[in-house]
Amino acid sequence: MHTILGAGGPVANALTRELQNNNATIRLVSRRRIATNDKNTTWQKADLLNFDELAAASKGSDVIYLTAGLVYDKKIWAQQWPVIMNNYIRLGKETGARLIFFDNVYSYGLVNGPMLETTPYNPSSKKGEIRAKIATQLMDEAKAGNIKASIARGADFYGTEDVKGVLDVMLLDKLKKGQKPQWLGDVNKLHNFSYIPDMGKGMFLLGQNPASDNQIWHMPTAKPMKGIEFIKMAAGIYGIQPKYMAINKFMLQLFGLFDKTTNELVEMYYQYNHDYDFNSDKFEKAFNYKPTIYAEGLQAMSQTLYKKPSE
Repeated sequence: MHTILGAGGPVANALTRELQNNNATIRLVSRRRIATNDKNTTWQKADLLNFDELAAASKGSDVIYLTAGLVYDKKIWAQQWPVIMNNYIRLGKETGARLIFFDNVYSYGLVNGPMLETTPYNPSSKKGEIRAKIATQLMDEAKAGNIKASIARGADFYGTEDVKGVLDVMLLDKLKKGQKPQWLGDVNKLHNFSYIPDMGKGMFLLGQNPASDNQIWHMPTAKPMKGIEFIKMAAGIYGIQPKYMAINKFMLQLFGLFDKTTNELVEMYYQYNHDYDFNSDKFEKAFNYKPTIYAEGLQAMSQTLYKKPSE
């Protein structure tokens, strides 16, 4: 059985679809009910902060995925992530299930060059410090032979149903509404984005291959491009002139005075005024997998989640 803790988010939904397409037995675990018509998929209520509820929900699991997305608030992260990770590790020890944790790149901090699975942790933010601590804790337990656990990391993502990714919010959603797109940071710096369907497929492949255990894996992600290249590509798909507004740090701080989520993004600004090169060669070679190119991903989004205004 495949159990997904923190079900209902973009990555969890993409993973669920992959598992369902392969007739897997799935248990979705979350505080809010998730409706499903799939005969092999069930939902069970549990709070990630409550070990007894998690233990009951995870009983009989072969693989337990942790795909939770907490409220974007460093105070909440500091309070809840250590508890969640302690519970997750304990589940691995008591159930013997394989653990696969979906993580981001905050623990790396500012990296001069490509971000690799071997890149040392050097967080540049409070949220990065929290992520580095829990990731280290998980892999230390795996190295000690106490659990079987892996980390699957993605870059900034796009293609979400809930419009939370930077590329979704500032570019695709604006274009969908016929508004001038925005870009966070320097449009001449490199950045790459992970396509949500690729994240689901990547997590699925890790879940199918026990030989991938006890390692860090970067999920399949297309090579970086400059921000201006993303803007021109998306504008071309939507058939408009590539006019845009760039958001600098001062503007972000100003907007943050009125919006808490934006304020939390300020400490992550370093990711957008420096080159951001997330490398997934290890996964691509190991699984013979080619990530979706941006032209295809953006085109698909313009026809589905972010339909063109004329459509």
